[in-house]
Amino acid sequence: MAEQKKVQEQDINQLLKVRREKLAELQQNGKDPFRITKFDVTHHSTDLKEGYDELEGASVSVAGRMMFKRVMGKASFCNLLDLKGNIQIYVARDSIGEDSYKDFKKYDVGDILGISGEVFKTKTGEISIHASSVTLLSKSLQILPEKFHGLTDTDTRYRQRYVDLIMNQDVRDTFIKRSKVISSIRRYLDEQGFMEVETPMLVSNAGGAAARPFETHFNALSEDFKLRISLELYLKRLIVGGMERVYEIGRVFRNEGLDTRHNPEFTLMELYQAYTDYHGMMDLTENLYRYVAKEVTGSEIITYNGHEMDLSKPFERITMVDAVKRYAKVDFDAIHTTEEAKKLADAHHIEYEDRHQKGDILNLFFEEYVEEHLIQPIFIIDHPIEISPLTKKKPENPEYVERFEFFMNGWEMANAYSELNDPIDQRERFVAQEKLLAAGDDEANKTDEDFLNALCVGMPPTGGIGFGIDRMVMMMTDSAAIRDVLLFPTMKTLDIRFETGMHISLK
Repeated sequence: MAEQKKVQEQDINQLLKVRREKLAELQQNGKDPFRITKFDVTHHSTDLKEGYDELEGASVSVAGRMMFKRVMGKASFCNLLDLKGNIQIYVARDSIGEDSYKDFKKYDVGDILGISGEVFKTKTGEISIHASSVTLLSKSLQILPEKFHGLTDTDTRYRQRYVDLIMNQDVRDTFIKRSKVISSIRRYLDEQGFMEVETPMLVSNAGGAAARPFETHFNALSEDFKLRISLELYLKRLIVGGMERVYEIGRVFRNEGLDTRHNPEFTLMELYQAYTDYHGMMDLTENLYRYVAKEVTGSEIITYNGHEMDLSKPFERITMVDAVKRYAKVDFDAIHTTEEAKKLADAHHIEYEDRHQKGDILNLFFEEYVEEHLIQPIFIIDHPIEISPLTKKKPENPEYVERFEFFMNGWEMANAYSELNDPIDQRERFVAQEKLLAAGDDEANKTDEDFLNALCVGMPPTGGIGFGIDRMVMMMTDSAAIRDVLLFPTMKTLDIRFETGMHISLK
């Protein structure tokens, strides 16, 4: 086995050497492709296929990566891959000239070509371009994976996404859809009168969520900073400032583990709307999800992992207490103290910490018994105050707050509040968070004095919501893991040097 691998490596090294020699020959002959700065592209492959009736016989220019080549004496065929798909190219010696044809025969799969020529159909009916000129725009010094097997190793796919995008059409489609998801969100919110804003990523106090931040040091100020874990507190400051409808789509960073649904940096969208509450946020969420699904997939019914989820119907709304009652057969309305809640947890073999209170225990029951059943779109409303430090209390029951989590496929897709705007109450919540921090909860928030000052200036009644964009994209593209929808997911660094030969040729 080791001997076979050694032989394969020797063969690859020889092929790489040949490619470098071809480049050197081109450079010696004044045909260095890397000196070319532009190529005027008139069409993409899909344009030609979809508009063939109008474009038959037209002169066009396309550019892309050569993925296949078949040389047949005085005429050859190759296949060109561009952003939208691929197109067959017919290359004849008599059409491009003898010297150009000699050069073309030496080009390798992976080279980037510019093609000018006429649109036609072959005898077999395949829409193609009859090349009048072929320009080598960039020489590929690396070898692409074998075409029939493609790039299948997941670790390599994530580390070398550039190769993954070349070899796997479905991967390209996923990221095109991701772009459509984000643009359709922006379009919907802009139409609703929201203003897109940008807030700091480097912060002195990372608040707005229960998460452990990344820390760094800013040399110029000789001060420690954190990468933001949420967008919330700065956006609320803007509501105080009179910007009644704001949103931000941006990266946040949480120093936590990696799994199929978590990456330490991810894309979050948060929005805040003055003069509404969490019911208004529920209505917005329903409408937004329907809009995005229709824009991206063409339907309000989406399928993920074999589950059909119908976004066209009104989303169910149920309290966390009633959801636990439905699936765990436990009524927390009948539980009045933390001691009772802990006894109940013991009886159901649910692990908790000493610091946990009744509301925390309710949430643990919810996570254990309920989440997996929440396949269809559903709002879980009215959370316990212990797990919601930034949310308004329910006037009729102050043990609970006006908060909802939006679930699909058993996943939390969004989190929303009737935002707390009472600075006195907010300070008390921060004090409680500080106690948790002192007790060892490294995800608890620290008191943000400037934010409290903003609340003292006065924040109107406000509804706010946070959407995990990556999970939304997973759902819209039927992607199994969050890494499948992140162009460059976080990976453990490898000490590796690619044998492209570039290290040798660059002197």
